[in-house]
Amino acid sequence: MPTLPNLSGKDVVKAFERDGWTKARQRGSHVILVKDGSMSTLSVPNHKEVAKGTLRSLIRASGLSADEFIKLAK
Repeated sequence: MPTLPNLSGKDVVKAFERDGWTKARQRGSHVILVKDGSMSTLSVPNHKEVAKGTLRSLIRASGLSADEFIKLAK
């Protein structure tokens, strides 16, 4: 399993946007992302650094593999 990079919430949102997710709204420090054809929504904390467990959970919920996400994040 690949090691996930340390990313800010802003960088995580950009990576998911490259995969077709769009910002639906933001409430406080969390950005809500939606994608056409997907029943799930992603709630990304807009912090200086997103915790590894939180990031792995978001990747799993999006249907991506860790390798695919790392390529999108670069």
